[in-house]
Amino acid sequence: MKICITSQGNNLDSPIDPRFGRCKYFIIVDTDTLEFEAIENTNETLTGGAGIQSGQLMAEKNVKAVLTGNVGPNAFQTLQAAGIGVITGVSGVVKGTIEKYKKGEFKPTQNPSVGSKFGVRK
Repeated sequence: MKICITSQGNNLDSPIDPRFGRCKYFIIVDTDTLEFEAIENTNETLTGGAGIQSGQLMAEKNVKAVLTGNVGPNAFQTLQAAGIGVITGVSGVVKGTIEKYKKGEFKPTQNPSVGSKFGVRK
């Protein structure tokens, strides 16, 4: 199964990025093989719509779940509409997060964890 973890770097040893729509990288991992793809987030600098654009990218990549620190209302709605599970409150390192996910240590998030425009750099 393919999942996405928001990351500050482009490998499995990178720290989790607490933002979804404006994270530095999306690490898309096959939980069975641990093969991964690191995608630099071109939506990071958008002034609006970053969560929606990032959510659409996850749908295009056929991701089944997104693990991140926080997700705003627009991204949450986009992910839910695509049938993608959302898990927030994630911290630590990408590789450790994958292991915790595989062990079933996370519960799906039922609502956005932050308001819109969270993570916008001023």
